Amino acid sequence: MSRPAEFALVPIPVLHAHEEIDEENVAELVREIERVGVFADPIWVARDSWVILNGHHRVEALRRLGADRAPAWLLDYESDAVSLEPWRPGLPITKAEVVRRALGGHLFPPKTTRHRVRQDLPARSTPLSELRRAARGRGYAGARGAPAVPEGGAPRSG
Repeated sequence: MSRPAEFALVPIPVLHAHEEIDEENVAELVREIERVGVFADPIWVARDSWVILNGHHRVEALRRLGADRAPAWLLDYESDAVSLEPWRPGLPITKAEVVRRALGGHLFPPKTTRHRVRQDLPARSTPLSELRRAARGRGYAGARGAPAVPEGGAPRSG
């Protein structure tokens, strides 16, 4: 049985991309996040492997803005609640291949995979200042091999 999605602030260095990024898209996101000062759309992350399922461009934009954490919905990737399909018809892709490529650094081109979730994952506004290293004097504890700070903001361990 899968656990419900959990909101957390995840350290960017533990995340694994499975798709390449488009530089123009990242530059546009950097300008937008910097302009509003808020990150409103949490990324989706596979809970056990720390693979980014949705949000590669947003993570890179945060990195370029000096953030060391990303707001994320942690999902049980192997659950039926998370589905995977290709953006282009006729290109069969499995969840196992997504994880294998991410952990091995063999990235798909941008917009190869499309993940869907069967539950509502609302926008959650997080000020950019809360995601930057310099704004915090506290660390975070490990959870399942990688640190995450859950919704309440207090560090947790696995």
